[in-house]
Amino acid sequence: MNGMALARATQPGTVEAARSVLRKHGRTFHLASRLLGAAHAERAAVLYGFCRHVDDLADESGDAVAAMAALEAVRRSLRTRQAEDPWTAALLALQAHTGLSLAPVHALLDGVQSDLSPVRLADEASLVRYAYQVAGTVGVMMCAVLDVRDPRATPFAIDLGIAMQLTNIARDVGTDARMGRRYLPASWVGDVPACDIAAPDPALQRELRGATRRLLRLADRYYASGEAGLAFLPLRARLAILTAGRMYRAIGGRIAAADYRSWDRRAVVGPAAKAGLASQALFALAFSARLHRRDAVHDASLQHALDALAAGDE
Repeated sequence: MNGMALARATQPGTVEAARSVLRKHGRTFHLASRLLGAAHAERAAVLYGFCRHVDDLADESGDAVAAMAALEAVRRSLRTRQAEDPWTAALLALQAHTGLSLAPVHALLDGVQSDLSPVRLADEASLVRYAYQVAGTVGVMMCAVLDVRDPRATPFAIDLGIAMQLTNIARDVGTDARMGRRYLPASWVGDVPACDIAAPDPALQRELRGATRRLLRLADRYYASGEAGLAFLPLRARLAILTAGRMYRAIGGRIAAADYRSWDRRAVVGPAAKAGLASQALFALAFSARLHRRDAVHDASLQHALDALAAGDE
């Protein structure tokens, strides 16, 4: 399906609104999307717009009960295929034209709904499960968006999504704490309440630095796996996703340069650095044979934590 067909299948103005949302809120992804073909870029923008809509329902309501009801309305729309809002209608149109599975969309909703209660993750496994729900699922959906049909691509796509979410968590330790959310596992930092992380004493600052360093090292394992599976993508998509992944991974470098202090500041990769990373990604794609080989064997241990989710669905 070309871009014009998607535009016709959605409500008037939805595709342009998706591009605007991506440009405003997803600067890294917007830059990477410019490396895609037109149809893939449009689909990716629509998917981003839907995911942003779901996030906003949870984060901007101010009323957890109302937010839960709104998210359940989205879930109901997916089941009945009768959308109650333009973003869900656009997602259903995207699904109809790409074969995108709705199972990861429901898993995404599970993750977002979990944020409506105070978050105090227990251990690394619960951290990986959460990262899968809110971001690894997007990797699965992007496979359909980018016309990737080889099932071997899926676990690598999940890992790249998990890596990016772990980076988000490392970057937003303080921001999340002020929203009542502690994603750093209790097994790493103790079962401290989020309010303590928002204004940590010196002892807790040391714990947070160590946990953030550990988190970024964990993210690096998932980034490495994600890159190993890029050969399953079409060439332009390979460059776009490689670029986006390296830009996100660079956030970790900024956090490390600030001595892993994320409770009162937010690491940013500026435009000049992003341009340099895009150039490096292009160079790597041109000269690195591993980015073109489809012989990577996925490390299943990276997703053992997800077995509990599969068991819960049985």
